Amino acid sequence: MSSLITIRDLNKSYGSKQVLSGINLTCQAGQIIGLVGPNGAGKTTCLQALLGLTDFSGEIDVLGHHPQKDRVAMLEDVAYIADVAILPRWLSVSQALSYMNDIHKNFNLEKAQAFLAKTNINVTDKVKMLSKGMITQLHLALILAIDAKVLVLDEPTLGLDILTRRQFYTHLLEEFYSDDKCIIITTHQIEEIDHILTDVAFIQDGQIVLAQNTDEIRERFCLLAVSNEQLEQITPLKPLYKNSLLGLTSVLIDQTQLDDDQRAHLPTLGDIGVPSLADIFVGVMSKEAC
Repeated sequence: MSSLITIRDLNKSYGSKQVLSGINLTCQAGQIIGLVGPNGAGKTTCLQALLGLTDFSGEIDVLGHHPQKDRVAMLEDVAYIADVAILPRWLSVSQALSYMNDIHKNFNLEKAQAFLAKTNINVTDKVKMLSKGMITQLHLALILAIDAKVLVLDEPTLGLDILTRRQFYTHLLEEFYSDDKCIIITTHQIEEIDHILTDVAFIQDGQIVLAQNTDEIRERFCLLAVSNEQLEQITPLKPLYKNSLLGLTSVLIDQTQLDDDQRAHLPTLGDIGVPSLADIFVGVMSKEAC
């Protein structure tokens, strides 16, 4: 796989407040990376630096371009959907299509129109008449028609109902994603994108605390369900968190922190399961182990 984005030692401060510290991240063709963290963790600031919307220290390379020095050239193959509507409310759908067709050399008008034909959006509608979900669909139509190499999504489904969120990601996979492109998605609700991610990076207080392939991360961590009588036996395993329900306690274990004997002994303590990315996120982001 070839690297489409390389971030090295990215730092960003606002006055005396350090909001990004030593960020290192590589995005390769074919990857769908979730940049996941709580509100205020630095997700959006990281994307702003990546898109050339804010100054920074460190190195960022996007398709061979510097985000600020070569921004115009970079944006020919980079697309972005923000968490808030950025289209003027007075604009009509047809005007938005015409505008993009005029300014972007890669824009495919027929492709955008074909996508919109599958929605409830009319070309005569103005943005102010559209629901949040429909505005997201319009953004997606414009993005799909650019056929960018890199797609950056900042909380793209925030505030949408579950059906619209699922439709958004279905369209994204079916009509945009291919193995020569990469997608970066920021969210604090990892459960809604768990099924599409190839890689994940957890960010907390402006720092990446874990970045790994999703298959590898699920092999690294396990969920162990034990009876309350066995809780004392798992203390040496340093579980990342505990969740008790109906007489059983589920604990998240980082198996890289166990020795061979401890790993071999796990099945004797309880039932072993595969954690969701949300389970792993909660455990890793907890500041103190149980």
